Amino acid sequence: MRATVSKFLRQSKLLFIADKLRFYIQKFKNQDKNKSFQSKHPEFIFPPDYLMYESFNINYESYYKSGKAAAEKFINIFKKYNSTEQARILDWGCGPARVVRHIPEVLPDSSVFGTDYNQNSIEWNKKNIKNVDFNLNGLSAKLPYEDNFFDFIYGISIFTHLSEQLHYDWKNELTRVLKKDGILLLSLQGNLFKTILTDDEIKVFEKGNIVVRGNVKEGHRTYSAFHPEDFVKKLFSDYEILEHIDSFINNGKPEQDIWILKKK
Repeated sequence: MRATVSKFLRQSKLLFIADKLRFYIQKFKNQDKNKSFQSKHPEFIFPPDYLMYESFNINYESYYKSGKAAAEKFINIFKKYNSTEQARILDWGCGPARVVRHIPEVLPDSSVFGTDYNQNSIEWNKKNIKNVDFNLNGLSAKLPYEDNFFDFIYGISIFTHLSEQLHYDWKNELTRVLKKDGILLLSLQGNLFKTILTDDEIKVFEKGNIVVRGNVKEGHRTYSAFHPEDFVKKLFSDYEILEHIDSFINNGKPEQDIWILKKK
């Protein structure tokens, strides 16, 4: 039913309006507990609600705690496979800095960068987040960094909002700026997400092909891509797959697959 409703909203060009309505519902639902959490953490600056919603949800406590936990988890994964000191780290698709703002504290000797296509997020980040170098990029796969610049790149739910062609374009650009033996960590909508696909989409997915739901602005949260394992292995055939952590249900919702890759 959910997949059918989503298909109808996309075809009728109503999905963005429905998503904006969902934003206001979440904002109203969470306003009291958000105000309470912020009063207990007056030193912590939260991004505007819609910037938070576009890349996450409007829950201040979750934004704070999950961002810090993710930063610690990602750095531990990086250190497991790469012993580089004073590492250069990129949050590709950083949004309003939920994760990247914590990286300098977790790995103090690192040089930390964040890039995103959302101009409002980047402007807010530059004004409010210290010790991170932020860059505004377009949807096209082009970053202002030298070849072999980064030791570690992570992208959380970024490929999930791109067309198939941009998967290949961005994979090539990330490869260009990542050092040999550098680590790439990505979250993708894998096998468990078949539960929200239509029957026709499942057939495409099970043949090992990417499923893309468009008819909305590419890069926006409502533009969605789903990734069978065979497609990911083909896309990153020139990488070593270090780990593939399957998605799982968390509080009734599917968490994305985590792929940890090393540039050969």
